[in-house]
Amino acid sequence: MKFNNPILSGLNPDPSIIRVGNDYYIATSTFEWFPGVQIHHSTDLVNWKVVTHPLKTSQQLDLKGVPDSCGVWAPCLSYHEGIFYLVYSNVKSFDGVWKDTPNYLVTTNDILGEWSAPIYLSSVGFDGSLFHDLNGKKWFTSMIVDHRKGKFFGGIILQEYSQELNRLLGKSKLIFEGSEIGKTEGPHIYQKDGYYYLLTAEGGTEYGHAVSIARSREIEGPYELHPQNPILSAANLPEHPLQKCGHADLVQTKEGYWLIVFLVGRPLTVKGRCILGRETAIEELSWPEGQWPELVNGNRLPRLTNGMEDSEVCKTQIFHEFDGVDVPLDFQSLRIPIAEDWCTLKANPSHVRLYGRESLSSTHNQSLVGCRVQNFHVEVSMKLRFEPIHFQQMAGLVFYYNTAHYHYLYLSAVDNQKVLNVITCDKGRMVEPLEIPIPISRNEVILKGVLNGAELHFAFNDNEKWVPIGEVLDASILSDDYVLNDRGSYKAAFTGAFVAMCCQDLSGSKLFADFDYFRYQEL
Repeated sequence: MKFNNPILSGLNPDPSIIRVGNDYYIATSTFEWFPGVQIHHSTDLVNWKVVTHPLKTSQQLDLKGVPDSCGVWAPCLSYHEGIFYLVYSNVKSFDGVWKDTPNYLVTTNDILGEWSAPIYLSSVGFDGSLFHDLNGKKWFTSMIVDHRKGKFFGGIILQEYSQELNRLLGKSKLIFEGSEIGKTEGPHIYQKDGYYYLLTAEGGTEYGHAVSIARSREIEGPYELHPQNPILSAANLPEHPLQKCGHADLVQTKEGYWLIVFLVGRPLTVKGRCILGRETAIEELSWPEGQWPELVNGNRLPRLTNGMEDSEVCKTQIFHEFDGVDVPLDFQSLRIPIAEDWCTLKANPSHVRLYGRESLSSTHNQSLVGCRVQNFHVEVSMKLRFEPIHFQQMAGLVFYYNTAHYHYLYLSAVDNQKVLNVITCDKGRMVEPLEIPIPISRNEVILKGVLNGAELHFAFNDNEKWVPIGEVLDASILSDDYVLNDRGSYKAAFTGAFVAMCCQDLSGSKLFADFDYFRYQEL
């Protein structure tokens, strides 16, 4: 097969893949972004499209107040006898020794339709997975959090699940303590040639990440490790363009060959910052009967490309004039469902209207809708109409990582004069680069951000001319690597850069802003 990696760019980690007939689906993590879980579809394993977000209601997914990078972790998508199953963690806290990690299950007969109310499974750990045994039983696996003596990763547990009773049965059993690589998580089980194969992620989700595999004749073990473990990792080759390789899943094609999907990061420099977050890549496996699987290329490193020419790869373009009544699938909100009381396409046709609410520091009620930054070189522009009368009223274009890291080009008011300014939030500290904000007299203004690797430039349109505003900004602060290198109170950093339309009214008056269009173009 031909491919260029990554196959899912931007924030799309922890891939879980299935095949149903000729259709392939991949589910990826969404963390604090709502609705929960991205499901991508393909028929050729090369061209992928987001087709749904299954967790669309607050009943299915309550994210209000969750800390940065918590929320939906490592969804597991499976299919058995006409039913789609989705297991997911909704992490409530990660800071400190104790972790709160409830796991749930939702189901549907139509992957594009409505999914069920959530069934609670367990809170012992995260990265839950459901396995459908050939003997008719169903099994839940996950890692277990062990807070004692700073251990954290306590191994992989197994517990039977009853579809009739909608709950787990009996006691869980520890079936795998991991290899010497450590930090064992992300379990998936497969059956092949009389063995149960246990695939896990190890080494932590940074530059030491790896994919390990073990097998046993019995599902409860004991499991023996692959003699050349790990089967996939870039940990010892920092110059390789695809880093952080790990957290994988396997699928068998209709033709019978095997593939592995896994997360990767693409740093700007050697062991540098990955501003696009953790993405999804694919590789081919060789898996002869009764033998261990390995990459077809004969080593542990994934390929950046396999036979695809640059001319076959389309540049990313997202352009919306908001002619419908619903927010397009490209966009997600922070922690809460998109609802008519704060985000509507009906009040002013062909516009997104956002009613200003809480600040960009809030983990509760932000008025923000954005899409993933998927490329290193992009231009994003939007047309804004906003009539602020107070400095606490703001609306504009934001390049956003989390509540403590973003760059924001916004329209506001000072002494009844509309002005443009730029805010940078870095490690929670706010900096306004412009000592003298730029006055604006028109009713509408076009805002633009141009990203070139680690550099971000803002501009606005004045009489058909683009006028730069502010200094060149450091876009690399919008990365896991930057946040994790200065942890402070931030113990979780697992997402990636978004670019968004947003509106704040800190006075509580809920002044609205109208966005006429949104254009994202890879350069």
